[in-house]
Amino acid sequence: MTTMSGSDGASAAGNGGRGWFTPASDAEAAERPAPGALDATPTPQGRTGTAAAEPGPERRAEAEPQAEAAPRAEAAPDPAASPAPAASPVPAAGSAPAAGPAPAPATGPLADSELIRTSMDELERSADAATAYFYALLFVQYPHLREMFPAAMDNQRDRLFRALLTAVRLYDDGKLLGDYLANLGRGHRKYGTLPTHYPAVGECLMAAIARYAPNSWGPRTEAAWVRAYTAISQTMIDAAAEDERRAPAWWDAEIVSHELRTPEIAVLTVRPDQPYPFRAGQYTSLETPWWPRVWRHYSFASAPRPDGLLTFHVKSVPAGWVSTALVQRARPGDVLRLGPPAGSMVVDHRADSGLLCLGGGTGIAPIKALVEDVAGQGRPRPVEVFYGARTSHDLYDLETMLRLKERHRWLSVRPVVAAGAAQAAAEALAGELPDAVRRYGPWSAYDGYLSGPPGMIRTGVETLVGLGIPTHRIRHDSLDELVAQGV
Repeated sequence: MTTMSGSDGASAAGNGGRGWFTPASDAEAAERPAPGALDATPTPQGRTGTAAAEPGPERRAEAEPQAEAAPRAEAAPDPAASPAPAASPVPAAGSAPAAGPAPAPATGPLADSELIRTSMDELERSADAATAYFYALLFVQYPHLREMFPAAMDNQRDRLFRALLTAVRLYDDGKLLGDYLANLGRGHRKYGTLPTHYPAVGECLMAAIARYAPNSWGPRTEAAWVRAYTAISQTMIDAAAEDERRAPAWWDAEIVSHELRTPEIAVLTVRPDQPYPFRAGQYTSLETPWWPRVWRHYSFASAPRPDGLLTFHVKSVPAGWVSTALVQRARPGDVLRLGPPAGSMVVDHRADSGLLCLGGGTGIAPIKALVEDVAGQGRPRPVEVFYGARTSHDLYDLETMLRLKERHRWLSVRPVVAAGAAQAAAEALAGELPDAVRRYGPWSAYDGYLSGPPGMIRTGVETLVGLGIPTHRIRHDSLDELVAQGV
């Protein structure tokens, strides 16, 4: 998540940075995309505080946040009571598959991707039970891994299946899947994930699929999954190893400014303890001292600055643990933790095309960063911004955007309010964001940038494609959510 700016639901862009087995999740959306293997989250060294139950994605531009459920006790299936069909062991990370009897050669036309998709289609009918079984088996067989995960696993289960589904649907697109997995591998470093964790996860994953997709499971499907998982985990391990040579696993960042724009929205400025390289339009994961094992995704609300400061827009949502803490509890002097930057919603400054930007809610944060980025290049190019909100009250950053418009003749800003008349914003258009975009144009020569709730991203992509912008020129970071939904 969705681009991720900040609410406890995800809007990422998502991608974003979420993992197959991500322990400390981003279940508050933008608290939102994005999708590997074990997202282990040990309590950070040197941190105090108790382990927290996991919320959900909270990232980048405001997603229609998914509310976080409070921790609750839950009964997990007992894997020892009725063992799953045996699955072949997964090769150790960084090694070739173990020698042994080769599976029977395929006699039909089914490729690995078809075999895997068929088993996933069957598994989807029992997704909740399969993921619960997977975690129960993992924690029984490898109890030392349990401490890496939050106390409440509700959102974690949904994240696992959604990430699996995303990877399966990207299976035939080598570059996109590779980029997706490499991003996950880099992001997993902040959780303390090690190469030795991957075989354990793979072993339990195969057992869960064998148990809950029995009709499609067999020697050929098993071999296909082993090959796929081995390649997937190695991609993530290699990306993490490469990243370790040039960047820390996380950055400590002190809050230097905390400004409440509305009772629910805060603008936070932080100072990292060491240089933090990123590009306008990207996002990061963020951890607070109050929920030491919970990370959420947020977009950067400005382009890189000479002073090295970073700014985030955060909207608190009901039951959003991280977002609520950042809005209501955080103060200057508090120290947060930042993961690595991620996301591909960046500007290609070699092109001359205009930018058509749609930002919903706190999704305006990365859009503002893109505007600053274009301005910093010193080469004018048309930028059209449609800033959508449910009410005029939610246009919390409109004055900032209008000031940018006054300074740059190439910039146009159109606020759009969905509910009621925009009495506080005389220039606002009434209606839905896609309808407002259709009133203007033509847009076929523009590149599209979208940041906001997953629903807004989905309808926005459809709108821009319908207006003649090809999909390869539409950028957002809601990869995991949208791919899983077939968009």
